[in-house]
Amino acid sequence: MEALDFLQRYLTLTSQRHTLVVNNMANIDTPGYRTRDIDFRGELHRAMYSGPASLVSAAGQEVKGLVERPDGNNVNLDREGMALAETQMQYRAAVQLIRSEFHRLITAITSGGQ
Repeated sequence: MEALDFLQRYLTLTSQRHTLVVNNMANIDTPGYRTRDIDFRGELHRAMYSGPASLVSAAGQEVKGLVERPDGNNVNLDREGMALAETQMQYRAAVQLIRSEFHRLITAITSGGQ
């Protein structure tokens, strides 16, 4: 798989996870709301080996084993804050790698045979 294709899929997954985490945080006071997340590593592995034309779409799943409040909600703001920070770092790292890849390509084009 080409580096840019991999990084595109990686960014898509981080964006999808970011959306899930933000939704969890927004529903912290919603009775009965269940925390959702994706298996990032598993989904990334699936995206890497699913072929070049396939779209990355990770469906969030309920997170098991979290402490439930009396109203049935199991969102933990500390967990979600950590997940949000992790996702932001992953996204920034991927963007930096994309910049490096484009810089490498531009250098190769402008140096062209020198």
